[in-house]
Amino acid sequence: MRVIELQANLRRCQRCLEAGYEIQGPPVFSGKAGARLMLVGQAPGRFDGDNADKPFSGTAGSRLFQWLAQAGWPEAEFRSKFYMTSITKCFPGTNKSGRGDRAPSRAEISLCSDWLEAEVTLIDPEVILPVGSLAIARFLGSGRRLVDVIGQRFQIEGRIVIPLPHPSGASSWTQYPENRPLLAAALTHLATVRRELAL
Repeated sequence: MRVIELQANLRRCQRCLEAGYEIQGPPVFSGKAGARLMLVGQAPGRFDGDNADKPFSGTAGSRLFQWLAQAGWPEAEFRSKFYMTSITKCFPGTNKSGRGDRAPSRAEISLCSDWLEAEVTLIDPEVILPVGSLAIARFLGSGRRLVDVIGQRFQIEGRIVIPLPHPSGASSWTQYPENRPLLAAALTHLATVRRELAL
């Protein structure tokens, strides 16, 4: 299967709706075959018709691209060169508390897992950036604390994996002064990889 065929199949996916989950909007991902870096988030944010197929287009995305710019990638360049996807592909809705978006359930993650597996296999990136605890758990295993993995560079199955915290304003992790050096170290690793691999 080619990447373009996978994406066409993904756009037609109805698994979560058929299972009774009240997801909103279409699947959101972007990128082409041959991308050397893949960024994997948790789930898309609230759907905006102007931002279809544009992951991280909201407030969290603005913060994420500020971080990536520190590593040497302007937003337009990053979006044009690399593949962006998420653990689950559709907006899961807002949190019942009203604070931030709802995290996808284990069942939703399971329903969506083989789409991500296919993306990783077909894109075959050299570098993966998991963003947020759900994405980090997928690539580094569950039960890992952010303070133990942010700021580290991992080599997993022949790929470089550099985890980042979630940039959402609902996440307070980056607001703690003791965590900021860990984020800075992660961005330094990114800048180094960018130079080493000429990304």
